[in-house]
Amino acid sequence: MPAGSKEKLHYHEKAQQFFYIVSGIATFEIYGLICSVGQNRGILIRPDVKHMILNNTDSDLEFIVVSEPNSHSDRVNIGS
Repeated sequence: MPAGSKEKLHYHEKAQQFFYIVSGIATFEIYGLICSVGQNRGILIRPDVKHMILNNTDSDLEFIVVSEPNSHSDRVNIGS
């Protein structure tokens, strides 16, 4: 994920997602709260939880995300 980028706030109706940070520091907004997750750490996002990932640093962010079940047709974007 490029430096200074972010995704849209969203949730998944059925899928849970586990984000594992390979390098860098990820910032997550979860229910309006901000938390940071560093290298070699992970975070689980349950279904129906409003969230987004941001890279607020000057370096690229590398992470692995595992969705179960598949999240491709399960995403609901919030706002514009």
